[in-house]
Amino acid sequence: MILSVLAPELEPAAETFPLNLLRSLFGEGVEGATTTVEILLLLTVLTLVPSILILMTSFTRTVIVLSFTRNAMGTQQMPPNQVIIGLALFLTYFTMYGALSRIYDEAWIPYQEESIDLDEAYKKAVDPLRDFMFEQIFGQKHDKDLETFMGLAGMEQRPYSADDLDEIPTYVLIPAFITSEIKTALRMGFYIFIPFIVIDMIVASALMSMGMMMLPPAMISLPFKLMLFVLVNGWDLVVQGIVKSFTG
Repeated sequence: MILSVLAPELEPAAETFPLNLLRSLFGEGVEGATTTVEILLLLTVLTLVPSILILMTSFTRTVIVLSFTRNAMGTQQMPPNQVIIGLALFLTYFTMYGALSRIYDEAWIPYQEESIDLDEAYKKAVDPLRDFMFEQIFGQKHDKDLETFMGLAGMEQRPYSADDLDEIPTYVLIPAFITSEIKTALRMGFYIFIPFIVIDMIVASALMSMGMMMLPPAMISLPFKLMLFVLVNGWDLVVQGIVKSFTG
């Protein structure tokens, strides 16, 4: 009811930026929507903006690798989830600083100065994120993921060069980037697990040779894993590995 009353007031804005935002995310399927439906869809999209932005940045890979590190040490919930997520957010800000600066300089400031309209500001804000996602997909050699989603979208599956990446819509690029990030994070997690598994095997073999089969190996190996992690400055190595995986 409220939206029906407000629809005439919001109609000019709803015909430009909201519809373009919905088209970029969901394709041309929303072309024939009425103004009220467009507003409802826009409000739904706005509630998903935090998740969308998190999945379009380095956060996904970072938080998965940090979670793998905690699981490999076997420390259960230490560090707690709040610390892991907080560290992942700050590392995301660190690795995405260049793209965020471009968005601020090229989109936000000109829009505030009214030198560009909202549609152009949206395009200038999305371009740095698209460049980042393309760089990670091709840098990690996961262009097959991009071709897969292009095929699912009914597009031609062919290798794309740097000159024709604009032909790939954002709604195809985002899921390809997410699956690429998950693959990269799983590969990094595998390498992190290896030294801790070696310690578990050594401790389990030692306990079995001494006939202490009833003593849980994880209880004995945990202090050794923590000591090894501290001695090699493990968090520093993990953070360096995460950051360098984005910067190359």
